[in-house]
Amino acid sequence: MPHSYGPFVLIHGACHGGWCWDQVAAHLRTVGCRVYTPTLRGLGDRAHLLTGHTDIAEMGEDIVQLIDNEDLQDAILVGHSFGGSVVTYIADQIGARLNRLIYLDALWIESGQSIYDTMAPDLVAARRDYVSNYGGGIAYPPPPPEAFGITEPDQVSELKQKLTPHPIASYENRLHLKNPVMNGIPADYIMCTNPMYEPLSSARTRVRELGIPIHKLAAPHDAMITHPKLTADLLLSLSAN
Repeated sequence: MPHSYGPFVLIHGACHGGWCWDQVAAHLRTVGCRVYTPTLRGLGDRAHLLTGHTDIAEMGEDIVQLIDNEDLQDAILVGHSFGGSVVTYIADQIGARLNRLIYLDALWIESGQSIYDTMAPDLVAARRDYVSNYGGGIAYPPPPPEAFGITEPDQVSELKQKLTPHPIASYENRLHLKNPVMNGIPADYIMCTNPMYEPLSSARTRVRELGIPIHKLAAPHDAMITHPKLTADLLLSLSAN
């Protein structure tokens, strides 16, 4: 008998939008899954909403409202890269609606931390200077697609057109949780290994310390773009457990 999956809610990473999940969502829908690919506030086709206050909580509340309004139950929440911090926020707010958390090569922060708190001080200083000089003080301009492991020319061209500046308050402001991190919800971490994404070294260390199962995916950081079927198949496998 085919496995019945809960609805998938796929949360993208920094500078991306819901568009980056298009091919993964198509694969998931072929096996009958309901799939939602919202774009976070201040990014993609919602870039006009970017302000100096657009942080993880504001972004997360939009997704909380989506899940509530759609009356989703047993949802499988997937967060890629920066989206992992949004997944953690949502799990804290509406844990009863969620079945599983999947962190796809994702950042990891806990209550009282900002994303900058998990980064090397020299890198934080460089990013702040870059935001001040090139992002109007409120946003981080997107890096080249190659920084995400994108090398295929058509994909590079697409990302150059679609990547948008990322609200820097979401890196500066600290996350405040009401419950223990993950809120008792089963979680898995997918580690992209071809190549490893160096900015996530501290996240991988903490995930190991917490004993969260780690699953390797032989793909670059933007696996949902470069290897959509491989990514979708792993999401399905983890969600069936």
